[in-house]
Amino acid sequence: MKEEEVIELLKKENEEFRKIAEEHKELDVVLSEMDRKVYLTTEEEVERKKLQKLKLNKKDRMAEIIREYKKGR
Repeated sequence: MKEEEVIELLKKENEEFRKIAEEHKELDVVLSEMDRKVYLTTEEEVERKKLQKLKLNKKDRMAEIIREYKKGR
């Protein structure tokens, strides 16, 4: 099974994965909006870094769930 197929399956069958994937997507949108700004204040830059770390944590957890799924098959 391809990675994309596993992801789609998990989005349908795994509530935790679905929630994390949605949060990851939302963070991506917020970060994209921030990146469109010409200049970020110091506070915005700190917030941007915090959001990037949070997004990465969610991506790591999604990868962990995918690995667990593949291992259990």
